[in-house]
Formats: sequence, C-alpha cells, structure tokens
Amino acid sequence: MTAPAHRSILQLVRHAKSSWADPSVPDIDRPLSGRRRRAAQALARRLAEIDERPGVVLCSPAQRARETLGAIEGVLDASAEIRIEPVIYGGGPDDLLGVLRSLPLAAATVMVIGHNPTLLDLAIGLIIPDDSDDLARLRAKLPTGAMASLVVPNGWDQITFGSAMLRGFWTPR
Repeated sequence: MTAPAHRSILQLVRHAKSSWADPSVPDIDRPLSGRRRRAAQALARRLAEIDERPGVVLCSPAQRARETLGAIEGVLDASAEIRIEPVIYGGGPDDLLGVLRSLPLAAATVMVIGHNPTLLDLAIGLIIPDDSDDLARLRAKLPTGAMASLVVPNGWDQITFGSAMLRGFWTPR
C-alpha cells in the first residue's frame, strides 16, 4: 500500500493598499493608507471565518506588508512561524518558488504576504489552467488585500509551475 499524497495549502496575499501621502518615503518604507487598513482587518476576519490559519507566514520586509501581517497576527495560532523574507520584496517568481521548495513538509498551510507583479505571476504560473470564474478573476487582477488559496498536491519540495490547483480567490470588496 502506498502512502497518501501530501497536500499543502499556499495562501498568496497581496499587501493592503499603501499610502502615497509622502512621495519622499522610500518604496520599502511606505505604510498602509488609513482606509486600506480596513482591508487588512477584513483579511483577518476572513481567515477567522474559514478557520484556516497558516503554520508558516513568509512576509516581505516592506512596511506595508509587515503592517498587513500585523493586522492578521491576532488570528494566527501562537505556534505560527513568522519569517521576514527579503526575496519576497526584491525577487521574482522563480526566487519565491525556491523559498517555497525549502519549506518543511510538515508545514501544512503557508501564507506569503508580498507584492505584484511577483505574486500574480507566481500564482498564474503555479495554477493548472481551468475555466473557473475564480481563475478568470485572478488572471485579470490580484488587487491589494486579496488572497489566492492554492492546493499544492505533492509537498513543498516538489512544487513546480503548473502543479497547483486554485482552491479559492478572495478580495476584500
């Protein structure tokens, strides 16, 4: 008898909307805009509703991503591992794929909080194409504060482009 295939969940979250109030602030240091903090809080409520909390959170070092993380920390399990990953800010989809491949198999649900175009490109690259409305919406746009949830069927060490299934796509509106 063969062992059942390992299934993991990957939650790709684009940070909530950042503020452009002070154009002299370096990109990495831009905070969330006041009204967009509500989108991050809506994400926290969504995670609580679906009762699917990540055991590992990989977050960009950018201020707006860390503030998005701060908004959901209250619904994370106390044992959740939070890692600030510089590659999420400066790297591309291939770089992020390398980080995902290094995750332990025991990490059942992993969240990545990052930026476009990398997150959108990674999601579209990972997902096996289908004709679902969610995939069509995702292909059109991964808005700020949104979350794409993917099923990774064979574990992190075997994640490749074209290997995941879109499980759901949620936007804060």
